[in-house]
Amino acid sequence: MRFLHTSDWHLGQTLHQFDRGYEHQCFLDWLLDTLAAEQADALLIAGDVFDNANPSSAAQKQLYRFLREAKTRVPALDIVIIAGNHDSPGRLEAPGPLLQALDIAVVGHVARNADGEIDLDRLVVPLTDRAGEVAAWCLAIPFLRPGDVPRITPEAEAAGADPYLEGIALLYRQALGRALERRGPGQAIVALGHCHMAGGASSADSERRILIGGSEALSASIFEPAVAYAALGHLHLAQKVGRQEHLRYCGSPLPLSFSEIGYTHQVLRVDLDAEAVGTVTSLPVPRAVDLLRVPPRPALLDEVLAALRVLELPPQPECAWPYLEVRVRLEGPEPALRSRIEAALEGKPVRLARIDTSSARGDADGAPAVSLDELERLQPEDIFRRLYRDRFDCDAPDEQLAAFAELLLEPAESSPR
Repeated sequence: MRFLHTSDWHLGQTLHQFDRGYEHQCFLDWLLDTLAAEQADALLIAGDVFDNANPSSAAQKQLYRFLREAKTRVPALDIVIIAGNHDSPGRLEAPGPLLQALDIAVVGHVARNADGEIDLDRLVVPLTDRAGEVAAWCLAIPFLRPGDVPRITPEAEAAGADPYLEGIALLYRQALGRALERRGPGQAIVALGHCHMAGGASSADSERRILIGGSEALSASIFEPAVAYAALGHLHLAQKVGRQEHLRYCGSPLPLSFSEIGYTHQVLRVDLDAEAVGTVTSLPVPRAVDLLRVPPRPALLDEVLAALRVLELPPQPECAWPYLEVRVRLEGPEPALRSRIEAALEGKPVRLARIDTSSARGDADGAPAVSLDELERLQPEDIFRRLYRDRFDCDAPDEQLAAFAELLLEPAESSPR
């Protein structure tokens, strides 16, 4: 059988206040065409479907419109969705009874029965081929919080085992055991998870760290040899885990921050050969809207303004205008910085998303750190003076100090008496 592996859509995300609904719709339309063209038997979505736990109605409509169209275009398609750390498990599962009628399985949280035991059957989802026969079993494991994982033995805990990490590993083993009980000859086992694996490369700007009780990265050993393929979500950079072909992050389908400009955005096509993986193929996602950094490295303001004035961009609809990050090294305060940059961009089909500033002088003098005792004695004006000197390598002028003093007084003067 053949399935597509995707994750980290982050529907509803904004980039520095710019709505990205157009880009997400371009991706979803492309994915619909790809599902049909590739004759996929299943679609596995490895979490972070939405950008936050309370997505907008527009973002929710995008998801459910896509699911409806996917089942219309490819009626026999199995779809499995798990929640990521950005998703609300309850919100994602709410339409579950309706989605089940369309052979769409949604697992937002780990359910327990009346005895408090984990409902493992709910985490093991059959995947069928185009003939309607079960060809694989999917371990659908959502992002796990401490209350989701089983308790490890007191002996293991006494020996220093991390209850959270070991609990995750135990749950994967238990789900795998249930899948092994149910599978027949020639049926593969695929793990679908949202987690941070040890050694995985993170995006600095757009990934919310999964850090609970000092625990973060999981060992690849949680995937036993019986797991033919692990379809992972959370890390936006497409990568293999431990250089193993069958343990993969597919990455996000579009860049979610300027730090991801150089990423390859893709969906993975996975062909199973009976109980094993046959081939894994990258299907590049077209980039509907470009992200630009001008200049490529921070430069002094005059150089930056000159580069912006000669910036040439093809005419296109406003929804497809590229996002721009301007990178400036400042030699001193520049109160009119944004207006000067906007003037240089006037009439150009581009959206100014961010101005990244840094000091041209840097912090080469290496001033000693402030002790806790000194910090307690510092007044707001002292901190302002220090920050100004660190940033601009000169003392704050009197007019700046006066303006700062006015800001400190405003709350007290405007408060009701």
